[in-house]
Formats: sequence, structure tokens, C-alpha cells
Amino acid sequence: MNAFFALKLFEDELRLRNYSPKTIKSYLYALQCYLNFKKCAFEELDIENVRCFLLQKQASGLSSQTVNLFLNGIKFFYLHVIKIHEKIDIHFAKITKKLPIVLSRNEIQSLIFALPNAKHRLLLSLAYGSGLRVSEVIDLKVKDVDFSELTIHLKEAKGKKDRITVFPEKLIMDMRNLSAGKDGNEFLFSSERGGKLTTRTAQKIFENALQKTGIQKGATFHSLRHSFATHLLENGVDVRYVQELLGHHNIRTTQIYTRVTNPGLKKIKSPL
Repeated sequence: MNAFFALKLFEDELRLRNYSPKTIKSYLYALQCYLNFKKCAFEELDIENVRCFLLQKQASGLSSQTVNLFLNGIKFFYLHVIKIHEKIDIHFAKITKKLPIVLSRNEIQSLIFALPNAKHRLLLSLAYGSGLRVSEVIDLKVKDVDFSELTIHLKEAKGKKDRITVFPEKLIMDMRNLSAGKDGNEFLFSSERGGKLTTRTAQKIFENALQKTGIQKGATFHSLRHSFATHLLENGVDVRYVQELLGHHNIRTTQIYTRVTNPGLKKIKSPL
């Protein structure tokens, strides 16, 4: 089996299992790097060779997350494509457990009102007010928003799962104006040419707002979603409802926000 054929089989299997384009691209890159390292006998599993490859990647300065992505890609290839069921018992790199960067309510308001463009303000407002990923915001269509129920129906979001999240009542008038005259299948936040906004454009809108406010936190567009979750918990919303609104498969993913908003810790005063 040559490398080209191995990568083709790998990509086909990932597509059949409905992996996202982003994951497919990452796994293909990971496997291609490993095949370049192994050079031959790709259909034979050599666990020690895999270990040496990962050690090399770690030594090159790659993050723990990236090293683990390489490992998971290789595991998938040998288990699901080559059909070797021998366990690759490598527990390589611990994922750094960083706390999410959360913006305060005042910082959110500053970000939104720093932008002169009304559509850009609405985009950031909705991302925060509904807890949306950047991909979810740009994929939104007119028909996905239910003004009467104050909900948004997200279709095939991350993990190809549908979910319902809240729609901020404050945004009804602005959203009605934005969607006026549009067909239900049209994108809410269309570009000037009429197509869908790119992810980079939405991120740039956030970055411009951040620069205008002078906020020094290392925030990204995703910080709006982090802030949504944290502020809901601060308002007393049960963590399981927050989990459902965010679309997290595992409650532990949502519980990280309880570490940010821990009221007990915030009551403690420094002895200085």
C-alpha cells in the first residue's frame, strides 16, 4: 500500500462517518506526517515507531493538543481503515487545562458599541446572547430564528447535532429589520456580495472591536460563547440547562465554567 492510497482510504472512511471538514483536514495532515516518517509498510502497525514519531513531534515544540491529535489520527487509521484491533496503548500528552477567557458584562457592552456598523454590532450581540460558535453565527438562516418562541434552531452544528438555544428578546427589532425582505433560506448575516460571511470576516469584526476598546485580555470570538455560559451560571441557571444550550455532549465540558464563576472564591479577600 502506498501513501496516496492509504490517505485516500483514510479520507473516505472519515467522510463515511460524517466527520467535519475541519477534523478531516486535521487528521489527514496528521496521518500524512506519520506516513512520511514511517516511509514504508504502512499497513503494518509498529507501536514503537508511533511512539518515536510522537516524541519527535513533541520535541519540535508542538502543543499537547496537537500531539494528541496526531495520536488519535493514527489510531483511527489502524483501527478503522487497516482493521488492526491491537490496542495502541500510548497515553502521550496531558492536555493543558486552561480556564476560558471570559469578558465581563461591561466589556461585552463596550465591544458591541465600539463598532459603528449596525450589522456588525448585531452579529456580536447574537453570538454572545445565544452562546453561538463563529461557524454557527455565519451559518444562520432567516428561518432558523423563531421570534415568537425566542429560540434559534441550530441545524447540524458541531458533531452534526441539531440543538435549540435562546434568542435575546432585546434583539427582536434589529433582527426583524435585518431579515426584512429576505427569503427563509437566505443567510441572516450575508456578505456585501450576498453570500455567506466567512469565518475570518466574523473573527475580524470581533478583533476590530477588541482593538477599539483597548481590552487587554487575550479574548477571541469564542470568548463571547464562554461569557454567555459564565454569565448564565452567575444568574443561577442550572449547569445542565447551560450544557443543553451550548450543545456539549459531556457535562464536564460545561463544568469548567463553574471554576470561572465560583462565588465562594470571589468572596475571599486577600490578607494583604
